[in-house]
Parts: sequence; C-alpha cells; structure tokens
Amino acid sequence: MNDLNNHIVSAFDRELEGIQAQIMKMGGLVEASIMEAAASLETRDIELAEKVRAGDKVIDDLEDVLNEEAARVIALRSPTATDLRVVLSVMRMSANLERIGDLSKNIAKRTGVLVQMPPVGDTSTSLRRMAREVELMLKDALDAYIQRDEALALDVIARDEDVDKMHNTMFREFLTFMLEDPSNITACMHLHFIAKNIERMGDHVTSIAEQVVFLATGSKPDEARLKKDKTSTTLGPQHTGNGA
Repeated sequence: MNDLNNHIVSAFDRELEGIQAQIMKMGGLVEASIMEAAASLETRDIELAEKVRAGDKVIDDLEDVLNEEAARVIALRSPTATDLRVVLSVMRMSANLERIGDLSKNIAKRTGVLVQMPPVGDTSTSLRRMAREVELMLKDALDAYIQRDEALALDVIARDEDVDKMHNTMFREFLTFMLEDPSNITACMHLHFIAKNIERMGDHVTSIAEQVVFLATGSKPDEARLKKDKTSTTLGPQHTGNGA
C-alpha cells in the first residue's frame, strides 16, 4: 500500500510540475508578444505586427490546455489546501496571461493602421519604453512565482504605479499634439488606445503578482493599491478586447 501511495504522490507531483512548466512557457510567449508588439509600432514593421497577431493563437491554445489539465487534477486528485492553491493560482495566472496576449494583439492591429499615417513625435518610442517596463514586471512576477518570493511579488505590484504615471504623462502629450495640429487627432486616438492597452497589461501583471502573494502566504496583499490613472473615461469607452 505504501508503494502505491508513493506512486500516486509521485505522479501528482509530476502533474503539478507539468502544469507549472506550462505556465512558465505561456509567460515567456507573452513576454515576447509585449516587446514585439511595441517594437513593431516603433519600427513600423507590419510583418512583426502580423507575427504578434498570429502568435496570440498559440497563447490561447496554451490557456485551454492549462485549464483542462488543472480541472483534471482537481477532479481526480482532490489536492490538499496547499496544492489546490497552486492549481487555482495557475488557472488565474493563465487567464491574465491570455488577456495580456490579447492586448498585445490589439496593439499589433493598430500598428497596421498607424503605419499609413505620419509619425507623431517620438510617441512610439515612449510607448515602447512603457511596454518594456510592463515586460520587466511580468518577468519578475514569473520569477517570484517560481521562487515563491512574496517580497518580489509585492515589488511588482508597487511598480504598476509607475506604469500608470507613464500612461498619464503620455495622455497629456497626446492632448498637446492634438491641440497643436488637428491632423494628429486620428493618430493620437490610436496611440492613446495603445497606451491604455499597455496600462491594462500592467494591471494584469499586478493580478499575477497578487496570485504569487496568495500562493506564498495563503492570502491576498493586505491593502489594495489605489490606482493613479484618472483618464480612463476621458476619451470615452476603452475597447481593449479582441474587437479593438
């Protein structure tokens, strides 16, 4: 009986390791999609933008695989509270990663429109810097997950405020460009939606970091961070879904 129990435990451990390896693979693909989407905008590279759009299907498929495997583990293994936290955290993280992939795809879609218009200042470079900050946050959130590092996860959560500030600064820049030259209005509207997409990415990375804190401690962070973004309704509804 002990041999059988040991075999079951060993098999379960391998399943958990497999699920966690898949979430890290998914995270790596999403990291790449963030930077490639931003690079395609800055360099006005249509082929790279198309690569981002096509790659989103792989990310979506990985989420489906993870959810199916996690549901199977819960149904068949009846995991203990600690192991259940791992499985549930993976499911929630995969949902956030999939959403970030969608937002990257939306940036790539708008790149196809923006390349047909004159560049507006160095806004594309600024957006790429903003995306780089989010990508670094995601990298650290994934590292925190692997290491069960609560302090690093909390640092990621705190850094989202910097992304919000960058977004607000860019919003003011877009307004200036539009006021100075009305011909910039259409391009700036697209650029604003891209900035909003990147800001939303930061929110999803924050959610991933919160799952790491939950996994490490059994509870969410004590205090919800107050959002500093005050522009979400200024330019009307923000369409950040697949149809954006």
